[in-house]
Parts: sequence; structure tokens; C-alpha cells
Amino acid sequence: MSNPQFLVFSNPVEGREDEYNEWYDKVHLRDVCNVPGVAGAKRYELVPTGDETPAHSYLAVYDLDGDPNAVLAELMTRFGGPQMAMSEALDMATIGMSVWQQR
Repeated sequence: MSNPQFLVFSNPVEGREDEYNEWYDKVHLRDVCNVPGVAGAKRYELVPTGDETPAHSYLAVYDLDGDPNAVLAELMTRFGGPQMAMSEALDMATIGMSVWQQR
């Protein structure tokens, strides 16, 4: 069975998409991958299809190596501090986070 994955669905603040992507790609992914138990990360951008639009435009998938509760606890202690500075271009009101395990 594979290790769990931490999925983060997010959106930029309207009009700040370039700033959001610059921060996420060059700062935030590195900061999250520096958390013990985070083994890697990939980002995805929504490809619009059909008439229905999902609530989120971006997805980050973090590979976890270890106890998900311990990894997320450490991530939350770093959140917003010097080890994990946040960007005002991230729309915090629309974030969705969950841990998934392959069946």
C-alpha cells in the first residue's frame, strides 16, 4: 500500500494569480517539503471541461512519509511563521485540505 497524500485545494485572490503562482512554486512548495515527513510535492492547475466549474483552480499533492497526524501537526506549527510564510495572494477563505490513502 502506498503512503498517504495530503491534498490542498486552493485559489488565488482575484487579480493576483501571477503573484500566487510565483509564491506557491518558488517558496511554499519548498517550505512544505522541508517539514519532516513530507517526501515530495506536485501542483496541478484545473483544466476546464464542460459546463460545471469546480470550486478550486489549483491542487497541491504532498507525499507523506510517516504518521499523517504528526506531519500535519508540525506543518501547522510552522504555518504563518518564519519557516512557512504565507502570501496575501492566497485566498484563505477557499482552502480545502484532506489526507488520502490509496485503497
